[in-house]
Amino acid sequence: MDNLHLMTVFVAVAEEQGFAAGARRLAMSPPAVTRAVAALEEKLGVKLLNRTTRYVRTTDAGLRYLADAKRILNDVHMANEAAAGINAAPTGHLTITAPVMFGRMFVMPGIIDYLNQYPNTEVDAIFLDRVVNLLEEGLDVGVRIGELPDSSMRALRVGSVRLILCAAPDYLEQNGIPQQPEDLNQHTIISARAMNNSSDWRFEQQDKTYNVNIKPRITVTTNDAAIEAALSGFGITRLLSYQVAPFLASGQLKIVMENYEPAAKPIHIVHRESHLSTAKVRAFIDLMAERLRNDNALN
Repeated sequence: MDNLHLMTVFVAVAEEQGFAAGARRLAMSPPAVTRAVAALEEKLGVKLLNRTTRYVRTTDAGLRYLADAKRILNDVHMANEAAAGINAAPTGHLTITAPVMFGRMFVMPGIIDYLNQYPNTEVDAIFLDRVVNLLEEGLDVGVRIGELPDSSMRALRVGSVRLILCAAPDYLEQNGIPQQPEDLNQHTIISARAMNNSSDWRFEQQDKTYNVNIKPRITVTTNDAAIEAALSGFGITRLLSYQVAPFLASGQLKIVMENYEPAAKPIHIVHRESHLSTAKVRAFIDLMAERLRNDNALN
């Protein structure tokens, strides 16, 4: 049997965790699917799946082969699209990931714009506050904040954000404005675990680094909650500049100790490296890059 056919059958069975479910996905008969997987295992000389009466799971070798097979099948799909001329117009399914708050504030408006411009596309938006491996999780495009350790991705820098201290004007009027890191020990601190689980806050000035062990009066799990506490005039919080951009612009929050801020964090659009990027991916990257680069909150 054709190698690509055997790979396709194996991927379906592995992802569906069952021969019958894999057969339904491929519109094949269960016996044909069973024979295909058996033929692949015999050809490779390795067991790819563990089978019981209750479940089907990939072996360690099967898990590695699954990742390789998915990548190969995706490359074949993109090559076929390019040869068939489908790249002329964006079409099909696109999966995008970004940090939760950044995704809501900046990526979602771009997705809506993209869908309105290209009616033959669909998007899955996965907003998570963790670094997602695009290759392992089968995603097309990601937006990342911070340095990029993963050299296997293609990246386009589209802006930067700062790590800032901010508070409501009423709080600063009543309690004074901190001038240097150690002054924070005399202030009410609002800490967001989504930003940093450490109690040490690092500051920089003229190539010098300062670490302050902060003692928050309140610790919250989300950035939104920290913003609400700061807006109420309760204390000082530390967040990324984009997260509070609307409140800085309106004057509801003020930045303090700006001269002690660490270096700005870059924003990149990343995608899986390939010389055959499809039209749907290229069109989204172009649209999103223009929107982010033109946003004053990110530049």
